[in-house]
Amino acid sequence: MPYTYILYSSSIDKYYAGYTRSNLEERLNKHNTNHKGFTGRVNDWKVVWNEYHDLKTEAYKREREIKSWKSRKKVEVLIGSAHPD
Repeated sequence: MPYTYILYSSSIDKYYAGYTRSNLEERLNKHNTNHKGFTGRVNDWKVVWNEYHDLKTEAYKREREIKSWKSRKKVEVLIGSAHPD
């Protein structure tokens, strides 16, 4: 089950968009380990938004779209639309 997701780290106040081909929880655990790369710097990442896709190519395309925004405000609008008050 491919997913596109957005993670948030409160310790660095940053979002990260990604996709996984299968298990979202397992992927989150990998982000929260000490490794090279953007998410390896901290271990408090939480999934704040996710979206299921039928194909991994769709999930990857959506990840690329979100990353192309380069806008925190747009990301927060997307996250907010998933959690209306």
